[in-house]
Amino acid sequence: MAEATPPSGKGVDETPPPDDGTPPDNGWRKEYWKRNLRIMVVLLIIWFVVSFGCGILFIEQLNKVEINGFPLGMWFAQQGSIYTFVLLILVYAVLMDRLDDRYGVSERDGDGRRM
Repeated sequence: MAEATPPSGKGVDETPPPDDGTPPDNGWRKEYWKRNLRIMVVLLIIWFVVSFGCGILFIEQLNKVEINGFPLGMWFAQQGSIYTFVLLILVYAVLMDRLDDRYGVSERDGDGRRM
């Protein structure tokens, strides 16, 4: 696996590691991972609220609303959480793509296209 180079941009330390045998500064990697975890936690919370909250906890209140003769709570329990999960996967892919570009670790060829 190729060694990732630190990103260029504001707020990132771009000093090369010293040649005295000390480990390189991985501050940008820690920041990258922290942002990745933040994205995952937010998306998982959204998924939990939709699947558990709307499908189980709030089903009685949502069942008072009907769409095409079907109670909304039942729809969330049966299909809504699945649609939300698929949508969250797409959102995660787009957000991680942007994060990879920001930190210079995206997989692109010389012309800027995805590999």
